[in-house]
Amino acid sequence: MKINSVYDCSIIEINKHQNEKGNITVIENGLTVDFDVNRIYYLYDVPGGESRGGHAHKELKQLIIAASGSFNVVLDDGRTKRTFTLNRPYQGLLVVPGIWRELNDFSSGSVCLVLASEHYSESDYLRDYTEFLIYKTDKTQL
Repeated sequence: MKINSVYDCSIIEINKHQNEKGNITVIENGLTVDFDVNRIYYLYDVPGGESRGGHAHKELKQLIIAASGSFNVVLDDGRTKRTFTLNRPYQGLLVVPGIWRELNDFSSGSVCLVLASEHYSESDYLRDYTEFLIYKTDKTQL
């Protein structure tokens, strides 16, 4: 079984179509990302100084997009951390399972759009960092 690291997560360019009337960016199941989108949600009106996330997923994949404004995504695989700044609506951060994520430094008026591979399931979440580290250690011993 593959153990994912922060280096399996990356910024992807999403097709941007421009004309004099404005831009459109299109995301299609299985084409733009390697998963079918089963849930979409967005974060907005995040107060200054607050952070979101603070969890990992066992199976779920995500594409995180700054639909408006900017924010940082800190990814952690239990050994290495990487920080990505999202600030373009035609780019998304692909996050694979087994990666702890925290979102912070939201600009005023920012909107974080998330496309998820799975429907909501509380059992897929790792919400305690110590439990996350144990989960990662157990995965490496399989």
